[in-house]
Parts: sequence; C-alpha cells; structure tokens
Amino acid sequence: MAVMRINVGPIHPSTHGVLRLVVDVDGDSIVNVEPHIGFLHRGVEKLCETRMYMQNPSYFEKLDYISPMSWDDLYVAAVEEAMGAEVKEPAQYARVVLIEFQRIANHLLWIGTLCNDIGQMFTVFMWCFRERAKVLKLLENVTGGRMFYNYMRVGGLQRPLPPDFKERALELTAYLRAKVSEYKDVLDANEVFMERLKGVGVLSRKDAINYGVTGPVLRASGVDEDARKSHPYYVYDKLDFNVVTMSGEDSYSRYKVRYDEIFQSIRIIEQAIDKMPEGDMVGQPIKLIGAPAKQDTVITRRELPKGEGLIYMVPDKQKPFRLSIRAPGFVNLAALPKMCEGAKFADLFAILGSLDIIFGETDR
Repeated sequence: MAVMRINVGPIHPSTHGVLRLVVDVDGDSIVNVEPHIGFLHRGVEKLCETRMYMQNPSYFEKLDYISPMSWDDLYVAAVEEAMGAEVKEPAQYARVVLIEFQRIANHLLWIGTLCNDIGQMFTVFMWCFRERAKVLKLLENVTGGRMFYNYMRVGGLQRPLPPDFKERALELTAYLRAKVSEYKDVLDANEVFMERLKGVGVLSRKDAINYGVTGPVLRASGVDEDARKSHPYYVYDKLDFNVVTMSGEDSYSRYKVRYDEIFQSIRIIEQAIDKMPEGDMVGQPIKLIGAPAKQDTVITRRELPKGEGLIYMVPDKQKPFRLSIRAPGFVNLAALPKMCEGAKFADLFAILGSLDIIFGETDR
C-alpha cells in the first residue's frame, strides 16, 4: 500500500469554515482523515466569565451565525435557570415559533450549500436562498436585525411580537410547505445527487452512539433522540410532532432527516401560533447587576438545528463564575474520520458537508 498524505486547507473553498484536514490516501481511497481545528478560537467561554450575564448573548449568537437565535435562546435559558426565573407562557409559545423558524432557515441554507458542495443543482441552491430570505425577513421584522437578533430576555422577549405576526407567520408556513415540497421531486430524481450521497459517509448506529454525535447526524443513524421530546422545554410537550429518523446511516439519510424536519418545524409553528395565549411576553430589561443565583450549578440543554447544545454554568451574582459549552459541531466533527474510512477522496466534501459544521461553535 502506497499511502500519500494530502493537506486540505486551512482555507480550502470546499470546507465549511476554517478547517484543515490531513488526509492519507491510497490511490483515490481514503485511509485516514485527521481534522485540525482552532483557527477560529476566540476564547468565548472565558470572555463570558468576565462579563455581566446579559452582556453575553451577543457572544453566543456569533457561535453559529446561521442559527444565532437558537444560541441566544440557549444562553438566556441557562441564566433563567440559574436565577430561578419563569418564562411567561405567551413568551414560551413565541420562543418556540421563532426558534423553529430559525431551524427552517438553517436547514434551507444547508440543503442549498450541500448541493453546491457536490457540484449539483445550483437551481436548488437559489431556491433555498429564496425561501430562506423570506424567513429572515420575518425574523427581521420581529427583532429589527437580519443576521443577529439579541431578542431573548430573562423571562420573555425584548419586545412584543408585531400585531400582524400570526397572519404573516401562517402565510409563510403555507408558502414554505408548497415550495419545499418541490425540492424532493427534483433532488431524488437526480441520479448524480443520489449517487454522491447514498451509501457515502456511513456512520452506524453503534458508532453514532459511541462518538456521542447528536441532532440530525444521530437521527440519520436510526437513533430516536431529540431533546424537544426526551427533555421537553417551553411548550414542546403540548405540541404534536414527530422525531424524524432514518436507518440509512449515510449522507443521504442526513439530508433526508433535515429535509423532513423542515415540515415538522412547520407543524410545530402552526400549532404554537394556534395555541398561543394573549398576554404580556416582554422579559426583564437588561440589568448589569444580576439577582443572586438560586442554583449552585446549571446544566441547560436545547435541541439546536445542528444538534444538541449544552451549557454548564457555575453562576455568581453578577456574572458566570464558570461557563462551559458543548457545541454539536465539535462533537459531530469527531466522527468524520470514521465516516471517511474507505471512502473516495472525491466524497470527502460530500461527507463533511453532510455534517453541517460551523466553526464559530466548533472552535469557540
């Protein structure tokens, strides 16, 4: 066996962010892949330990600039748990609606960029960005920001939802259901798309569990695990939706899980809007001096679009004494060498793309 080592990155255009891969190949078959990360390390955890509680949400939004509201929600939820603060019921429904729209926006961008990564379906790439732009426009009208929102407050939201929000949200979900349904007919009928993903990047159920991967990557390996079901928060236990799983264990299954999750998010949004009670949903104004913590330690988990996010916090009166983040991208990337065993070098970027990695959260 004549093994050749290829250096991919750290600024290779096909990688999602600043990543270096050291790839050993025998001919065109991958023998080993060694990810090198840390090019975007900003020391976010230590930064947060030097700031007052509500000075930190903007740091968390930059961890995943594709799904900033989801990370904003996770951090504020950890602060609420530390302070023993209750989230107003109307705000719980509103948060569910907003973070599910954020999940849809994330998956749309991922589907489009996956098609671009494997050199197929630029039309689908443009369709995804067309639909995603409408979601971002709605979130912009709610929060005032198009990319970063900083909309969560302890106990609720920064300000009430716009008066016409429910009507506009339901109009958007109807539009998304119709348009995204068309993707399946185009993608599944494309032989090249199927060949590039089916049977590529296999991660068995056993390996998925052993590596500790979460989110769509785990569910694509047949594991029925979703924090919204297993550890329900807000009003998810009052809503009817399915945890999407696939048994194919390959890159196509990871695509299919995310694609089907868009429709489950639409179901969740429509139910939450229908059940959302009237009432105040505005949280506490930002206070640099926090209330005394009521917990010695806090572990808060949320089902983020890319996987399960977790915050471990040792709270103090004014700021976190210790804060640690478990980012889904970091854990999922660890399974890349296993998924690439025996794969062709040309499949490397399809496999990497199927993980939906963002290095803001991976490197932190």
